[in-house]
Amino acid sequence: MVVIEICSRIALPNFLRTESMPRVTVYSTANCQICTKAKTMLEKWKIDFDEIRIDNDHASMKEFAEATRGARTVPQIIIDGECIGGFSELTELHMDGELDKLMQ
Repeated sequence: MVVIEICSRIALPNFLRTESMPRVTVYSTANCQICTKAKTMLEKWKIDFDEIRIDNDHASMKEFAEATRGARTVPQIIIDGECIGGFSELTELHMDGELDKLMQ
């Protein structure tokens, strides 16, 4: 509940959507509410992303472990090959203005 209230007060980022924006990947599972919140925020900010569900098959789980250097929680967000962390880190990057820089 608190997270929803915080999210509703986050301003939209300043960058404009371009074709040359970095590639964003979200590793998630089906029943993860925080994954849904992270994807909703990315959509709200008009950031295109690929979603890889790690609960679907072993190959995705192996890819997840390699891409995130062994992270054990979801969501995990990758921007141009760099794991930035999960929902909290995504929100923090946005609030600090660092997400704009990463997306340019």
